[in-house]
Amino acid sequence: MQTCPYGSWPSPIDAGLAASLDGRPEYLGAVGDEVWWTEPRPQEAGRRTLVRRRPAGAGTEVSELPAPWNVRSRFTEYGGLPWAGAERASGGPLLVFVHFADQRLYAYEPDAPGAPEPRPLTPVSATGGGLRWADPVLRGGEVWCVLEEFTGPAPSDVRRVLAAVPLDGSAAGDRSSVRELTDDRHRFTTGPRLSPDGRRAAWLVWDHPLMPWDGTELQLAEVTADGGLSGARTVLGGPDESVAQVEWTADGTLLAVSDRGGWWNPYRVDPDTGWAVNLCLREEEFGGALWKPGLRWIAPLPDGLVAVLHGQGSSVLGILDPESGDLVDAAGPWTAWQPTLAVQGSRVYGVAASPRSAYEVVELDTASGHARVVGAQGADPVDPAYYPEPQSRTFLGPDDRQIHAHVYPPHHPACRAAADELPPYVVWVHGGPTDHVPPVLDLHIAYFTSRGIGVVEVNYGGSTGYGRAYRERLREQWGVVDVEDCAAVARALAAEGTADPVRLAIRGGSAGGWTAAASLAATDLYACAAIIYPVLDLLGFAEETHDLESRYIDGLAGPPQTLAVVSRERSPVANADRITAPFVLLQGLDDAVCPPAQAERLTAAMRGRPVPHAYLAFEGEGHGFRRADTMVRALEAELSLYAQVFGIERTDVPRLTLETSS
Repeated sequence: MQTCPYGSWPSPIDAGLAASLDGRPEYLGAVGDEVWWTEPRPQEAGRRTLVRRRPAGAGTEVSELPAPWNVRSRFTEYGGLPWAGAERASGGPLLVFVHFADQRLYAYEPDAPGAPEPRPLTPVSATGGGLRWADPVLRGGEVWCVLEEFTGPAPSDVRRVLAAVPLDGSAAGDRSSVRELTDDRHRFTTGPRLSPDGRRAAWLVWDHPLMPWDGTELQLAEVTADGGLSGARTVLGGPDESVAQVEWTADGTLLAVSDRGGWWNPYRVDPDTGWAVNLCLREEEFGGALWKPGLRWIAPLPDGLVAVLHGQGSSVLGILDPESGDLVDAAGPWTAWQPTLAVQGSRVYGVAASPRSAYEVVELDTASGHARVVGAQGADPVDPAYYPEPQSRTFLGPDDRQIHAHVYPPHHPACRAAADELPPYVVWVHGGPTDHVPPVLDLHIAYFTSRGIGVVEVNYGGSTGYGRAYRERLREQWGVVDVEDCAAVARALAAEGTADPVRLAIRGGSAGGWTAAASLAATDLYACAAIIYPVLDLLGFAEETHDLESRYIDGLAGPPQTLAVVSRERSPVANADRITAPFVLLQGLDDAVCPPAQAERLTAAMRGRPVPHAYLAFEGEGHGFRRADTMVRALEAELSLYAQVFGIERTDVPRLTLETSS
């Protein structure tokens, strides 16, 4: 065992490796006896492909949609379920998907004679913002989905409706051939879920200033003989109840996931009266924040059982008997499951990870109870001995409130530090802020821990996974509770001798970037920060961001009439004179969620101040870096910042130039 200072350890996990394996499978679906999903390709300019898995013995078992096709929707900028599929009458699958480059819907029949290329189903938009599609389902000769149509240059110049797109391609050049199934009186809507007999459709709606975790409504309508929707009405939900998902069972029972009891639980809903019966009353979450339409936490099986994702903090896969309430969890090493499920007979497919494995596609045979991996990155890219072992802990913050966090101590199989040295630690702040992080393998974390830098991920007040009351802690307290909770965890690690109190850093992206920057302005606890595609100016964010989050600030910071005051009190841009610690600011220039203007205001506010900092802007990147070369540069810049500030010798990454202006 070699003795080396913390932060100087050699590691086989370089930035290129971490970047090449970034991302995870998403949006699972069963098409006949096949399973399909989307999967990232960071080294192909960040495109997402459609992966096809056939049954064993059916020729090539795994294949994918080749470049340049990029299966990703820009619906509300974050996207949503971008594809749907069904078996053709003549055999083989028919897929419909959104191509990212032009946001058109395409039909794809991979087994058709001559293997034709995907053909467009929707037109090129005549307006600058475009037409966007998400959460599709095939119905006869049409695709039913949600349409987002921009009517002007401002982010708020937008309407959203349920729509029916003909599969024959007649709408590819004719917008009028798209049938609108609903009006746009509701600001936001998910795609429709059709009953097994085809006679009813259910979907979710909500309106400003609510976000979907605040209050949504379950809408139900009759499908008319001519393929329209009639008599739409609300059967569940309201301004104080978040319905996160709606599904039909094989026998036509309506299921929903609602937090009416303080936790997202599964309910059976009478479609006529709206009477809802809790199927598994637990202080656990069976749902989550509906950031994108098409997320799925429950999936009915043909035999009446229901696959569910549930838990506190992290989710596990279980099989629920809705009649008895019995719930049996799947065996296996996986500690966190993503909100995507597919059912194929007695088999359930999901996307899961563990502290020793990245996200992979898992198949559960409910008849035998056996679970196995059917889609993964392959063999471990490095010796798992370099992977960190997370410790899930609960800390106490102000007023003795509980704070959940995952601690990743420095770890290396062949290196250790001197007994009298404490390791540097970086507080990682997740985005959202209405979101959470589970304790799973992340090579971006391992990149630092294998070099001797500890990481702690904080699920601060406002995070999902711990009930509505925990989420509500952040109401009108963004920039206060999140900052306090992260600081409380960092101070606790220092006080117990886990972390070096003079070598603490904070980093975060999006909402996490806000907390990181706000923490520099509010406290002198941190020696430096990495601030990534952040919110930095509350007033500007409310005016500049996309439509989905343009009223998010109401719940996070207060109503519009007081926003200017709160923005002056909490925004890092308004309090730049209080920032004395070095930082690196990383920004995508195509970001429509946190526009570059936010980052540029902070750099402008730092002019004339002797605070070392760097601003790196990336062409072609939006909200969340997807390209391998971007991620490499960002990771190496972050490491160089820590090395310079913490006094660590490293020659394996380019030195980040930190500028000062005095």
